[in-house]
Amino acid sequence: MKSEEIGRAILILKDICRFWRTPVVTVVAGGENRPYKVLVSCIISLRTKDEVTALASSRLFSVADTPLKMVGLSSEEIASMIYPAGFYRNKGIQIRELSERLLSDFGGVVPDDIDRLLTFKGVGRKTANLVVTLGYGKPGICVDTHVHRICNRWGYVATKTADETEKALRAKLPPEYWIEINDLLVSFGQNHCLPISPKCSSCRLSELCDRRGVKKMR
Repeated sequence: MKSEEIGRAILILKDICRFWRTPVVTVVAGGENRPYKVLVSCIISLRTKDEVTALASSRLFSVADTPLKMVGLSSEEIASMIYPAGFYRNKGIQIRELSERLLSDFGGVVPDDIDRLLTFKGVGRKTANLVVTLGYGKPGICVDTHVHRICNRWGYVATKTADETEKALRAKLPPEYWIEINDLLVSFGQNHCLPISPKCSSCRLSELCDRRGVKKMR
């Protein structure tokens, strides 16, 4: 994919992705206390299916949707509410410790910059970027496995890791697409541009895609 074709690709993605489910973190993190909900739901979502993350997050936020409310629960209580999310016991401990630190070091307010978010245990660049973009509406590029895979498959970037992809996109992707590219490519990657045997024959982006690394397609 040529640099000048990315705008056309985004327009096509917006059209086709409206028929698919919005990524779960975007959905469950709405309403009040959005940055905190984004942060906690991202932790719950790691190695967990979307439908499980949605239910687990809703159960937890119905009881505790702020750091102050969360520290009123034990890590065991948090774990029971987010079960059967993957590693729910460890996540229960992590969510409570994170909430305690937010209260002690940040006045209960989730930081709005990536560097400070990365100082929290278990928070990586993907989560930090989601908090900044979805929580605060500030510029950032969240790169997960779908964004990394598809941007390389297109030939828009040539990188080996998600962190390298984020750096490359920050240098190349027009800023107006930074926030929305994650939601679009997560939906696209889950439903059409699959990791193995993507649906290339019916893809509206086929003429823009280099199909790098694709060995089998439908």
